[in-house]
Amino acid sequence: MNYDFDAEISRENTSCYKYDLREKIFGQRNIIPMWVADMDFPTPPFIIGAIKERLKHEILGYTYIPDSFYEAIIGWNARKHNWQIKKEWISFSPGVVPALNLLVMAFTEPGDVIVIQPPVYFPFFSAVLNHRRILLTNPLLYENGAYHIDFGHLLSVLDERVKMLILCNPHNPTGNVWKKEDLLRLAEICIKRNILIISDEIHCDIVYPGNRHIPLATLSDEIAGKTITCMAASKTFNIAGLSTSYLIITNTELKKKYETILDHVHVGSGNIFGFTALEAAYNKGEEWLNQLMAYLRGNLDTLLDFFESNNTGINPVKPEGTYMVWLDCREMNMNSKELQQFMIQKARLGLSNGTLFGENGEGFQRINIACPRKILIKALEQLLCAIKSNNNI
Repeated sequence: MNYDFDAEISRENTSCYKYDLREKIFGQRNIIPMWVADMDFPTPPFIIGAIKERLKHEILGYTYIPDSFYEAIIGWNARKHNWQIKKEWISFSPGVVPALNLLVMAFTEPGDVIVIQPPVYFPFFSAVLNHRRILLTNPLLYENGAYHIDFGHLLSVLDERVKMLILCNPHNPTGNVWKKEDLLRLAEICIKRNILIISDEIHCDIVYPGNRHIPLATLSDEIAGKTITCMAASKTFNIAGLSTSYLIITNTELKKKYETILDHVHVGSGNIFGFTALEAAYNKGEEWLNQLMAYLRGNLDTLLDFFESNNTGINPVKPEGTYMVWLDCREMNMNSKELQQFMIQKARLGLSNGTLFGENGEGFQRINIACPRKILIKALEQLLCAIKSNNNI
């Protein structure tokens, strides 16, 4: 079956965060919103069909997690990531961001230090600071248009107060898919210092040809024992609104401790339609994902060709994964506020301001390319027109 990713579907008046909150977020509605990390493509028909089938039963009462949910996760990860997961390793979470917060609460105490690696997904910051933990940043190095982990800096700042490191792989917003040697070195450092690694791997299925996602916990039993992996079908299949994700925890004691706090805050029962959607996605979604990745690659090539062909003062960081692209706008010689206002007022684009992702995001913007190509091209044309006008060309 061929899936249509060119269809333009209005999301307005659906309580859509990306579209219906444009005026609140950006001060005006007349912009193309390309910030929130969901897709403007239809949720796959086999998922919609599975939800409709479940709706034939008129009662939507309390439920528990069925075995079929675990089996779908086990099958998908074996096929896509060569990871042989056991059912007893899997725990539920209503989302990866809630999981990060629950894990911080479960495994650290106020005053403990937690490491993150900016520029990075901004809820990482709040997951640390909102619970009175101490934030320690290990900024990524940006060299020759690519990002790298600064291991020298990391080693220089670690001490006995550091209890946790939150890893983003594939990395949001830079699009890095961390290589085996980087993961091994990072894990070795953390194991030696008894630092628990929380690995956010929600974008693991969105990886471009020539790159391969390696779940950190697959590298060795020892590494798995010090790693908690956060995953979901939500980014891959555009079902974020169903609030369903899962954790892989091979260490029995860690899993028990996490599930204790999950039970204490009463968010572990899940969502009927989230279970249904995940099962349909993982059991029937491989061909759809193949076609999605081909379309996203076409969008990425369109964007890269645009910036290569036009003198804009913007240099995209070529992503290895995710459908987000990190734009280096520093040659435009604008501060963060000026850059954001230029994108909104002149280019009429709603992008994510780089400083949301940390101080080293100054001068950057993040753009979401998971949309019909006509919309992407229109956005790029608006950007070029605004730049030419601004430069009096």
